[in-house]
Amino acid sequence: MKKGIVRNMIAVIIGAMLGGLINMGIIMLGSYVIPSPAGVDLTTTEGLQAAKGLLEPIHFIFPFLAHAIGTLIGALLAVIVGKNRHLMLAMMIGFFFLIGGISAAFMIPAPTWFVVLDLVLAYIPFAWLAYKIRKKF
Repeated sequence: MKKGIVRNMIAVIIGAMLGGLINMGIIMLGSYVIPSPAGVDLTTTEGLQAAKGLLEPIHFIFPFLAHAIGTLIGALLAVIVGKNRHLMLAMMIGFFFLIGGISAAFMIPAPTWFVVLDLVLAYIPFAWLAYKIRKKF
């Protein structure tokens, strides 16, 4: 196997892992910055289901930021570490996180407006932005 291919594979793995960690960190930070409605546990699917009618748009800011920034940082790392084919590397991270977002849309209750906004704007556009940022420098 060529050295560039191995390096690109490692770049995608590292990018996906770091992006996932960033995503989780922002989600956890969000629960401290924007508290959940009184008596609601947003750490379980059952709690999310029970809180469905109590959540306001402000409660979806950090999940969106987590998805967008996690994708951006993961894709940026992949294109920095990767040897070549940087757009492909960024899009691989974007599609990886998009698949996760689609899965989450089926498992975690959220309003339709948020699911559409999240799936359309958080993943592929931020992966592309990472590619463009890397291209500038």
